[in-house]
Amino acid sequence: MTTTGVPVETPPGTAPAAPAAKTRGGGGGLGRYILIRFLLIFPTVFILVTLVFLLMRTTGDPITAALGGRLPPDQLAERIREAGYDRPLLVQYLEYLGQVFTGNFGTTISDNRPVIEVLFTYGGATLELAFYSLIVAFLVGIPLGMVAAYFRDRWGDAVLRIFAIFCYATPVFFAGLLLKLIFSVQLGWLPVAGRASTRSELDLTLLDNATGIYLIDAIRTGNSDIIQDVLLHAVLPAIALGLLTGGIFLRLVRTNVIGTLGRDYVDAARSRGVSEFRLVRKHAYKPALIPIITVIGLQIAMLLGGAVLTETTFEWKGLGFQLVEYLQARDFVAVQGIVALLAVIVAVTNFLVDIIAALIDPRVRY
Repeated sequence: MTTTGVPVETPPGTAPAAPAAKTRGGGGGLGRYILIRFLLIFPTVFILVTLVFLLMRTTGDPITAALGGRLPPDQLAERIREAGYDRPLLVQYLEYLGQVFTGNFGTTISDNRPVIEVLFTYGGATLELAFYSLIVAFLVGIPLGMVAAYFRDRWGDAVLRIFAIFCYATPVFFAGLLLKLIFSVQLGWLPVAGRASTRSELDLTLLDNATGIYLIDAIRTGNSDIIQDVLLHAVLPAIALGLLTGGIFLRLVRTNVIGTLGRDYVDAARSRGVSEFRLVRKHAYKPALIPIITVIGLQIAMLLGGAVLTETTFEWKGLGFQLVEYLQARDFVAVQGIVALLAVIVAVTNFLVDIIAALIDPRVRY
């Protein structure tokens, strides 16, 4: 062993000193962090599912809400009894919880389809739109955030900060309508609505083992015209939804790059004559990306919420579009099931993002 850096021989028969305990926040805390984050998924989903169930029941039973006035009273009462909605609310709630934890999110009233089937049918479209939107958010937020940090406290920085506020504050449906008016109606550059033209959709529908994600299916056809058609239809919805998150990324990158530029090792590099542009590009770029990774999970929830308005504006037939259809039909069983499924997706996504952030940044621990 050593004392003040000088090696000292351990006397015979004396047990060696125990190694120093690992500090909190070291590598030993990663397993505990993952376990705690995983266990937090269950209360999160439980609370969200409970809130959705109670909110849906404030209007009465789903059968009356969806079919009231369209069926004779005796048939309506029979449907309510068959569905079990005449039982106490606590019994219905406990039964619904049991169904959710076995993967059964109910059956829609308006078209008599399992909610899980609705997810597989329309979920690919929403996933595709969220992917396009994240690409737009990265392309807008990260480079412009670095430019704003480079021109900090100058007119370029002020312009970009105002732009970020507009991106975040502008309603998605308004941005979508404005983009359609400019680029579709007036300029005629891009399609007005839909995921693809009628001919392309027919070819994609007839494809064997179609995934429902049009870009993947279009690539599988090997037809460049279909691929181009699918991408052109995705441009405006992706921009409308991606700018919302892009504004957040811009301000986040700017703040973190400026904070990194104030560190001692950056000052040392600056004193050696390294240019400010190189400091931003080489030294401050990577540390500024870590906070973005940690907030991606929250942005996924925002993208799924914004997808409802974006899909309705552009007639992009995904889960958001279908959710509006079920709301208009007052099919609260379908609404309840879709929202519960989205809650599960958001909770799992946040868990995965937190694990990735913990692997990248050792400081992320409990």
